[in-house]
Amino acid sequence: MPVLNEIFVYPIKSCAGISLRRATLFETGLEYDRHWMVIDTAGAMFTQRSHPRMALVRTAFDADDLVIDAPGMPTLRTPLRAEALADAKPIRATVWRDTVDALDAGEQAAHWFSTFLGVSARLTRFAPASRRDVSDKWTAPQSTHTRFADQFPLLVVGQASLDDLNARLSAKGAPGIAANRFRPNLVIGGLDAYEEDYVGEMRIGDAQLRLVKLCTRCPIPSIDQATGAPNPAWPHEPLDTMSAYRGSDQFDGALTFGKNAIVLEGEGVALEIGQEVEAEIDF
Repeated sequence: MPVLNEIFVYPIKSCAGISLRRATLFETGLEYDRHWMVIDTAGAMFTQRSHPRMALVRTAFDADDLVIDAPGMPTLRTPLRAEALADAKPIRATVWRDTVDALDAGEQAAHWFSTFLGVSARLTRFAPASRRDVSDKWTAPQSTHTRFADQFPLLVVGQASLDDLNARLSAKGAPGIAANRFRPNLVIGGLDAYEEDYVGEMRIGDAQLRLVKLCTRCPIPSIDQATGAPNPAWPHEPLDTMSAYRGSDQFDGALTFGKNAIVLEGEGVALEIGQEVEAEIDF
């Protein structure tokens, strides 16, 4: 029987994630996942694609605060609850083609990120009253929404898929990589390698998910999340290895790894490591 092996949330888009034993599920994804985003002076998102050092920005939950740390920087705190920013300056933030209402996390946070990234930056929080709809091209007949994630509320990866990729890397002498290179929310054990590609619906306890779209990969998996830079000896891995077998005809040859999901049932349900997973193959 497949099981839930790992749970990750990424409070600040494109910064380091947090490994959790238990997380609450909402329609928009896991609690606090991608609720914050770093933007430039025009409101456009920053990601590791252009600022790989964002991988070194670590986050943690402490009581009512999100705690933010990075090498050489003082600890920064910002409220977990958006209501605590009720008097914050409203700001418009753009993630890909979507521009939404956000709350400015303040001058201290702006100075912190500007100093660390070496360019003018601000930290924003997704405004509670705002809504960012997911493309119904992939979700119909359901309609759903998310926060600052790239496209969908959740990303699911199979442990066997990662194990297979690491075996291929090892065979050529390259080091293995951790799941965090692919920034999944849920890592599922007990599936065959790449079986998640063919899963339609997935039940975890009282939560029902629908896996809707293969995740096409950008260069971020080549960034070592521990150093904020590619491995100088293997700067294009794991993408070089994936190019031999993970190109998708459906997406014009783009490399895929993992599958995006939406939430059909389970608002407020807690997911826990070790839960059994029922995976239904979509024929």
